[in-house]
Amino acid sequence: MKKLKFLAVLFLLLPSCAIFSPENRQDQADLQVIPESDSTEYELIVMDLGFETWLLMQPQNLYSLDYYRTKNRLYVSEWNYRYLHPRRYRGLYESYINYDPSTDYGLEFERRLYYYFKYFEQSNGVRLDPGF
Repeated sequence: MKKLKFLAVLFLLLPSCAIFSPENRQDQADLQVIPESDSTEYELIVMDLGFETWLLMQPQNLYSLDYYRTKNRLYVSEWNYRYLHPRRYRGLYESYINYDPSTDYGLEFERRLYYYFKYFEQSNGVRLDPGF
């Protein structure tokens, strides 16, 4: 009777051992799908009608992506500071910019954002760059 119970337990455990064998683990590793790249695209839409015309007058490939990222990090920081203090800065900054410097937004997005800040400075007579 004990042998019969032992054989029954053995037959129940054998299939589970086969599932977790090293060969099956190797096959499962081969079937993992790894995405080739992040397919997220970002677009900056500016509601000011004069911006698009002004942007066409600006040089296309004047600066590198790193330059735009560095400048945008400074501009966004200063913009958000001024947004949080509307009485001191006349309420010109109507929205908070949720910009993450570690995110790869792409060259075109970074370029458009940089030139929006330049457009804003020129059209409102203010300086956003705290270094000046």
